[in-house]
Amino acid sequence: MIYIILSICCSVTVAVLLKLAKRYRISIIQAVTVNYLTAFILCFLCFKPDVSLVTSTAPWPIYIALAVLLPSIFLFLAASIKRLGIVKTDIAQRLSLFIPILAAYFIFKEDFNQYKLIGLIVGFPAIFLTFIRKTERQPTAGNWIYPIMVFLGFGVIDVLFKQIALHKALPYTTSLFIVFCLAFVVSVVVVAVMTGSGKTKIQLVNLACGVILGLFNFANILFYLKAHQALAKNPSTVFAAMNLGVIVLGSLVGLIVFREKLSRLNYLGIILAIAAVILITLSQIYAV
Repeated sequence: MIYIILSICCSVTVAVLLKLAKRYRISIIQAVTVNYLTAFILCFLCFKPDVSLVTSTAPWPIYIALAVLLPSIFLFLAASIKRLGIVKTDIAQRLSLFIPILAAYFIFKEDFNQYKLIGLIVGFPAIFLTFIRKTERQPTAGNWIYPIMVFLGFGVIDVLFKQIALHKALPYTTSLFIVFCLAFVVSVVVVAVMTGSGKTKIQLVNLACGVILGLFNFANILFYLKAHQALAKNPSTVFAAMNLGVIVLGSLVGLIVFREKLSRLNYLGIILAIAAVILITLSQIYAV
């Protein structure tokens, strides 16, 4: 569980950085590009991946899918926050939990014991209750494409990373290095197109923020993969504990650091989320 806790902390930090980036008008795509540059450099320095092991038998379709999805989801995340606000975007991101949980049951053929089933049942309403807010602005129908893409994108990314963690022919650190490299290439292409069309200008502050974002993003994904390896037979434990843990810690950060006001329903959601995490943890302890 230590890997899950570390991943939760890094994930919440990334979310906070993205919120601050919006406040200080940081170019998300430029920061994301440097983020992946930082990530694959760290991956190379920390793990010395042997790229000679990467052959045509490597899971290239998964690598390419992640290389496109990872930078793209940041753009949809930023667009969703801009058009619908942080709260609705957070709901869409956390609801992506449904996709990997369903994948755990239908694709990975995981057995659910009573603790896990009860934990998931308690956890789903916790997601809604934690993020209930009163909003004055009503979104137009066309704007819903952004949170929908956030929902689908994060869910599919979770499943793809699980498949990489289970791929035994290559060390997962080598696969991670390849994914970061490809994601950086995709991001550079997008920045080049946007810069050439005059939609953005390269600024040093964006690059500096990208380095910080890359440090935490690298640690987040690293610990997330390690958690999946440590709990290879129980992917839903990682899926659920990660998402619900982020809800709890994210709410606490919002309350203490950003001084957000929480309603009674929000507090009830946090309590249910904590209960769900405890139940899911018990499901791992008492797994048959």
